[in-house]
Amino acid sequence: MTVKTQIFRFEDAGLAYGDAAETLSDVNIDLGEGEFRFLTGPSGAGKTSLLKMIYLAMRPTRGKFFLFGEDAANAPREALPPLRRRIGVVFQEFRLLDHLTAFDNVALPMKVAGVNLNQYREDVSELLNWVGLGHRMDAKPATLSGGEQQRVALARALVSKPDLILADEPTGNVDPAMSERIMKLFVELNKLGAAVIVATHDLHLVQSLGKPVLRIADGRVSRAPGAGGGGGR
Repeated sequence: MTVKTQIFRFEDAGLAYGDAAETLSDVNIDLGEGEFRFLTGPSGAGKTSLLKMIYLAMRPTRGKFFLFGEDAANAPREALPPLRRRIGVVFQEFRLLDHLTAFDNVALPMKVAGVNLNQYREDVSELLNWVGLGHRMDAKPATLSGGEQQRVALARALVSKPDLILADEPTGNVDPAMSERIMKLFVELNKLGAAVIVATHDLHLVQSLGKPVLRIADGRVSRAPGAGGGGGR
């Protein structure tokens, strides 16, 4: 049996904001290379907080967290950017740069990494076509609808072919047909080896794909009954 490379692992981790009670407690989950998990739970349960810990926007206030084999909970700040570059994040708030076109927003991670335009031009165009915005490559965010901005943000998160994809409500502002297309893209990237976590309220979407589910309730993360193998104890 092939042993999968571990993408991340939490051990008895907790997260508290300031002196408040813990938002997340006793987190014990892991994710292996090429695995796919949905993350569900009521609003305010801590789904976004968990994603923030995974992509190192925040670190656990207690416990252990290992990312790509590194002790990310205790690593010095200068060690974090190389880890973050291996993660593609689809934020709820999009975070597009208003002065850049859709093409340039998507290309930004490649440009920052020093990649030559000729090496990523085709990938950027292909992704924008995939999310239905091939005709809006030169449009700036202010001229795009909320759903279109979300799709630009999605393409930007995927252009660098990350080892781990984290998506926070990626289908929240799009119609059912585009929602299905976006999820198909995640599934295809997962088949190519990327690990994927999708946080969503859309239980129909979760049920339609039949992927394992992590559920957050009362600050605790657990594997949903009947959701498949792995990821939590």
